[in-house]
Amino acid sequence: MTQLHGKRYWVVGASEGLGRAVTKRLATEGVRMALSARSEDRLKSLAASLPVAASVHTLDVTELASVKAAAQSVGPVDGVIVLTGVYWPMCAATFDAQQVERMCDVNFTGTARVLSTVVPGFVARDAGHIVLTGSLSGFRGLPGAIGYGAAKAGMMHLAENLQAELVNTGVKVQLINPGFIKTRLTDKNSFNMPFLMTPEEAAGQFVAAMQSGRFQTNFPRLFSWIFRLSNFLPAGAYYRLAGTRAQRKPAARRFTSVKRSADTS
Repeated sequence: MTQLHGKRYWVVGASEGLGRAVTKRLATEGVRMALSARSEDRLKSLAASLPVAASVHTLDVTELASVKAAAQSVGPVDGVIVLTGVYWPMCAATFDAQQVERMCDVNFTGTARVLSTVVPGFVARDAGHIVLTGSLSGFRGLPGAIGYGAAKAGMMHLAENLQAELVNTGVKVQLINPGFIKTRLTDKNSFNMPFLMTPEEAAGQFVAAMQSGRFQTNFPRLFSWIFRLSNFLPAGAYYRLAGTRAQRKPAARRFTSVKRSADTS
């Protein structure tokens, strides 16, 4: 079990939703934090409300210079938690290149920029904790998840790459894949979201996962089985079940209740 008390973590994406809730939950565990996001006001408000020491370092994960400057300001940390995310519901009929680019740049490439500033140092000293936020939507292709699902799948594969290299070292890598969380991102969805959690409920499971010895944690557990089991279906069978016809309206699609999950920025 990973002991968090007294350690210092860089939380990227701390200002809203799940990131904010995870920050508050970590504070109850005695974790000191460096908080990053784009909104300085939101970060300062959050830092002032915490019972532990927390510094504020604004950044934009889509700009490498901004990430490097923030990392230098943050200084040495025991771990990094990446919770940034943007999301727009999108199907093939409404394919928007700018929104897809933004989702990939924030949700995946932005994470790579952050990791590039801390992972080499972790490896050099053979100590550190890397926590990445994936999504249940990243396990397999889903209708209506263009851009978001692809970015999260990339994030999940990146975590697996790191784990494959660092599994026998002092650097701990963890991938946490949540389902639907009630945030400003999922408020964009017009379909029923089963097992919808509050940010506080999700944060409890997130921090518990960080304290565990598992590489990968998927929650809610029962809901996650649907996505995990889909990996064992042949492509033909899976897409007959999960696929949709282009002429059908999004609201009438099958599997709309399980097609997207979103975390927070």
